[in-house]
Amino acid sequence: MPQFRQQTLLWAILVGAAAGLVCGWWFGEAMAPVAWLGDLFLDALKMVIVPLIVAAVISGIGSLGDVRRLGRIGGLTLLYYLLTTASAVLLGLVLVNLVQPGSGIDTLAGGVPEGFADKETTGFSDIVRSLISPNLVAAAADTQLLPIIVFSLLLGAALTTVGEHGRTTLAFFDGLNEAMMKLVMWIMVAAPVGIFALIAGRFAEAGGGAAFLAEVQAVGWYVATVIGGLFLHFLLLTAVGQALARRGFSYVRAQGRALVTAFGTGTSSGTLPVTMECAREAGVDDRAVRFVLPLGATVNMDGTALYEAVAVMFIAQAYGIELGLAEQTLVFITATLAAIGAAGIPQAGLVTMIIVLTAVNLPLEGIGLLLAVDWFLDRLRTLVNVWGDSVGAAVIGQYIGANDAAAAPAAPQPNA
Repeated sequence: MPQFRQQTLLWAILVGAAAGLVCGWWFGEAMAPVAWLGDLFLDALKMVIVPLIVAAVISGIGSLGDVRRLGRIGGLTLLYYLLTTASAVLLGLVLVNLVQPGSGIDTLAGGVPEGFADKETTGFSDIVRSLISPNLVAAAADTQLLPIIVFSLLLGAALTTVGEHGRTTLAFFDGLNEAMMKLVMWIMVAAPVGIFALIAGRFAEAGGGAAFLAEVQAVGWYVATVIGGLFLHFLLLTAVGQALARRGFSYVRAQGRALVTAFGTGTSSGTLPVTMECAREAGVDDRAVRFVLPLGATVNMDGTALYEAVAVMFIAQAYGIELGLAEQTLVFITATLAAIGAAGIPQAGLVTMIIVLTAVNLPLEGIGLLLAVDWFLDRLRTLVNVWGDSVGAAVIGQYIGANDAAAAPAAPQPNA
């Protein structure tokens, strides 16, 4: 996409998001009739997720060449994601212990919210089993991306080992990947209207700005702690990008469309096509874009991890339950792993939070304290999730490029 069109579209999306905030705040429920336009835009993005991931991952694996190289890059990617997720949880725990946002909160939450009670038995074995699906068509229909990515990784690795037939098939997926990225560009033309409708419609559902403000005031310190933690972790990720990939605040601008789309949609999976397009336009190594970003949209949830740590400690404080060092260590471990298992869909963090609450024997009813403002915080943590994926792609892309340079044959020296 030409640079002028990139900037024009970014400003149009920003205007759409701002207009959605203003109209939703002031007109409230009167904006409900426009919500379907936002759902239509989000559905269009979701439509391309599965074929884009399959094509991008398989072609990305093929471009890496030696399957042994996949193991090194994959291991480094997972290590990077694990470290950034753990740092987000640690930051959240430090802040929530300093601020103590749950002290003095009324805990009359009214029981476990509908739709969450049946999640009580979720465990780590469920996360491990989610890596494999016996029916990929069903997984695609339910947007269960992790088994699709695992299958694509295995298929891409297998294709690199079967000679000419494998190269022919990889060429097909290369072409499909290019076609899907072109389709994403077409869909993004509707982004300003779609994001306007998504934000305005969600404020309409909340009852307008006055009603939302009253909900925020009830748990104001909790909201401030989450937002402050997300902002600090965003800055930390930016510093990591600058230090390891020489991509700092200029990269934030390059990923502007993806970040605004993440805020508007509340889904890192739905934003994935835009994130990949922006990363490619920013000059990130295309092999990292096709391999790292789809994986990150599924397993790298820095914002969700930080939110879960703060939310669990907030619930404990609200109920007057003291969590010592041992219990908070358990929160740290379970929040890190539960965030990895969270789906890249709106408010998935509430579901995986059940794992953390159960691990430290906190009442599940405490989730009811969070629901009034969770939809708004969900959009902010999704923005941080997407930024974490983007920085990860830049860092791994820098590593791939450095390896290529080291492996290249030295230029012949001229005769003396």
